[in-house]
Amino acid sequence: MTKIKGTNPIVELDGDEMARVVWRWVKEQLILPYVDLDIRYYDMGLPNRDATDDRVTTEAAEAIKRFNVGVKCAAINPDQARVEEYGLKKAWKSPNAQVRNIVGGTLFRQPIICRNVPRRVPHWTKPIFVARHAFGDQFAATDIRVPGEGTLYLRFVPKDGGEEILQEVYQFPGAGVALGMYNLDDSIRGFALSCMRVALEQGLPLFLGTKNTALKVYDQRFKDIFEEVYRDEFQAQFEAKGIYYEHRMVDELAAHAIKSEGGFVYACKNHDGDVQSDMVAEAFGSLGLMASVLITPDGNTIQTEAAHGTITRHYREHQAGRETSTNPIASIFAWTQSIAYRGKFDGAPELEDFAKALETSCVETVEAGFMTKDLARLAKQQEWLTTRQFIAKVDETLRANLS
Repeated sequence: MTKIKGTNPIVELDGDEMARVVWRWVKEQLILPYVDLDIRYYDMGLPNRDATDDRVTTEAAEAIKRFNVGVKCAAINPDQARVEEYGLKKAWKSPNAQVRNIVGGTLFRQPIICRNVPRRVPHWTKPIFVARHAFGDQFAATDIRVPGEGTLYLRFVPKDGGEEILQEVYQFPGAGVALGMYNLDDSIRGFALSCMRVALEQGLPLFLGTKNTALKVYDQRFKDIFEEVYRDEFQAQFEAKGIYYEHRMVDELAAHAIKSEGGFVYACKNHDGDVQSDMVAEAFGSLGLMASVLITPDGNTIQTEAAHGTITRHYREHQAGRETSTNPIASIFAWTQSIAYRGKFDGAPELEDFAKALETSCVETVEAGFMTKDLARLAKQQEWLTTRQFIAKVDETLRANLS
């Protein structure tokens, strides 16, 4: 087959462990034989992050901003055990959080639905788009160990020499821990814009969940900005399309989600989105059946990724020379969606068509009964394929569809 010629670059961020292995198989068998891409490669594996003092993370994020399209493999967010395992200089910060804070935008996750994969919440008959504010909060916070009795303060020093703000946080009677986190009006406004644009495109209502009764300044700011953006820029368009926006308490919204049939955009603060996106993925079947894309407020820069982790348990099996049945679908969709956006931005419909063909081939392969072990268990099917067998079957289906 004649390769489809890409135009502008796609920035590739490689990752760790089994996710990295599967990533390479997908790239080599399902992408490069069909599409001639200008790939700008950055090794975000933990050994290289340590060797470069994590400069590679910043360089990769800046490249995404420069070229507008990135595709990211799952990478390790190291704790102290990983520091010892890899002999690291330090426990480097979350690579995901760093990239998202530099690129900006909102992380949208949606389920990849296959008819023969049962949902753990059976009445979710419509997709739920989880919109995660990918900036600030706990993932960019500063935390400390408090050694003993004393007083913790929150202090702000204005750059222009204005009046300082000094507020007592807590009088510690003994040792403990403390956390300071932040957000920006501009980032929250961008979050609102992204969520409302996606809701409008999908024709779905939008819900924002906060705990503004507890965080009367912090979470209230999210509520106020969303209402301002909706009123000033989107209300008429929403009403014309028969959809709406509502703020709800985050716990009430979680309960509503479980009771609903789906069919809405679920806007979450950073930490809430981290939790709810995994919950929604599992409820629809598997973390391996979740598409994930970071979109900037202007819609002109994106980064796609595999929503799951590095799959350490399977990697240990792989290291021992044993075949695994690791689900590669999220990695495949990370590639297809980055290619589709590259085609959209560059006016290259042949790239968009290829991406759609590969996504359709994935779903058709599963619906024909060929699946990895995680999906076979859900479908109560005895037979399943190894990762490489599944990728080969998807390739077979893709070749038939393309021809």
